[in-house]
Amino acid sequence: MEAEINDGLFYKSAAELEKLLNSGEISSVELTKKMIDRTKAIDGKLNAFISFDEEKTLDEAKESDARRKVGKKLSPIDGIPVGIKDVISECGQPLTCGSKMLEGYIAPYDATVIGRMRDAGCVLWGRINMDEFAMGSSNENSHYGPVANPWDTTRVPGGSSGGSAAAVASGEAVLALGSDTGGSVRQPAAFCGIVGLKPSYGAVSRYGLVAFASSLDQIGQLGRSSEDVATLFQVISGHDENDSSSYNFEKKDYAAEVRNFQRKKTIGVPKEFFGDGLDSEVKSAVEDAISFYENAGHKIKDVHLEMTEYAMAAYYIIATAEASANLARFDGIRYGYRSNAAQNAVDIYYRTRGEGFGAEVKRRIMLGTFVLSSENFESHYLRAQKVRTLIRRDFMRVFDDVDALITPVTPTTAFKIGEKTSDPLQMYLADIYTVPINLAGFCGLSVPCGFSSGGLPIGMQVIGKPFHEHEILALGNEFERAHEFKNMHPAL
Repeated sequence: MEAEINDGLFYKSAAELEKLLNSGEISSVELTKKMIDRTKAIDGKLNAFISFDEEKTLDEAKESDARRKVGKKLSPIDGIPVGIKDVISECGQPLTCGSKMLEGYIAPYDATVIGRMRDAGCVLWGRINMDEFAMGSSNENSHYGPVANPWDTTRVPGGSSGGSAAAVASGEAVLALGSDTGGSVRQPAAFCGIVGLKPSYGAVSRYGLVAFASSLDQIGQLGRSSEDVATLFQVISGHDENDSSSYNFEKKDYAAEVRNFQRKKTIGVPKEFFGDGLDSEVKSAVEDAISFYENAGHKIKDVHLEMTEYAMAAYYIIATAEASANLARFDGIRYGYRSNAAQNAVDIYYRTRGEGFGAEVKRRIMLGTFVLSSENFESHYLRAQKVRTLIRRDFMRVFDDVDALITPVTPTTAFKIGEKTSDPLQMYLADIYTVPINLAGFCGLSVPCGFSSGGLPIGMQVIGKPFHEHEILALGNEFERAHEFKNMHPAL
């Protein structure tokens, strides 16, 4: 589908919509109804939503309007519809993780991020489609069917937060939450032409996020601009006693930092991210973005991250090992799907997991079980953890001399649905530029930086030091102000 410049309601930023809400030109109820109608009209083409509770959502919008009417607005995104990836617990709403295993399951409590969004007055909008248990790079692994890319519905939106990215890119949601284990917010953001933030590990509570790989998972944000993403990050970030991996860091006014940050930075360009396998159009677009920063007065410096060549191997050992442990709880006994064909207690366990999990989840559980076995634990899992430490040290060394790094997000633009499903290794390589950041625990941002000759979005990745989200968001905002990419939308 060709890009079009469109300033209609469905593609306005959260900041623009806040002004309309403040002035009374539109109410939250009107905005939410339009989002619901938009979703009903076009989601048949995209399959971005698994479900939504129209009555509950409109009630939240009414409450927002009532607050605003008496001057008690709770936050800049009070009354703004925010989509929720169906891996984050919202009390009273379905929590399927895109899996048959949890079909019909209703969440009994709110995730910390959901509670914080309620406190900020957000309208919690729908349960968004995803790769099953967040395992995938294309959003083709969902029990509820694949999600299509709004720019070309024959192509993938990326995964596993492809539904969240497609919903924002198509105007079905203003903002959305996703989860990022190895690139699952940044890669779909790049494929769909929007902004996606993977926060530093520990910056956002994981309490209420169904775990894939606990030492890598992080709840991320997707929006139309770096400022919008900064505002949502401001709302949901911060220390949480319910999450042992949550870090008590000093928060900032991120949206203000993004708008006002003026300091020129030293930006590193790691050559290891620009080698074989990188599409020429993606490379050209990212290099043009780097030239923009250089012309804007930032210092560009070539750097080396020698250990990144081992990142994919280390990631898939660590991630699958943790997935194997985390998914052991789905046994057909306590909750979720239970096989009707089972003959005894042991049979319940085997048949339930065989019938309830999809092919990709089974593949990762088996690989994780293999690397955790007594024969392979030291030679595979412990060695991968040592490599992870070396990768983090590599990043820390480079960041002694630079403020941020710029790299591609993905080696190619969005590929065709079904193109890589028969070759898991090729599918995994779609995350080759994003997994090192998860292993190191740093923050990363995907920002639209161009289009291919075929009209598909291209994203650049801005990587920052832990808990320096304000700096990479400011860099993203600087680029957006000088380009039209954030104002271009798919012609659905």
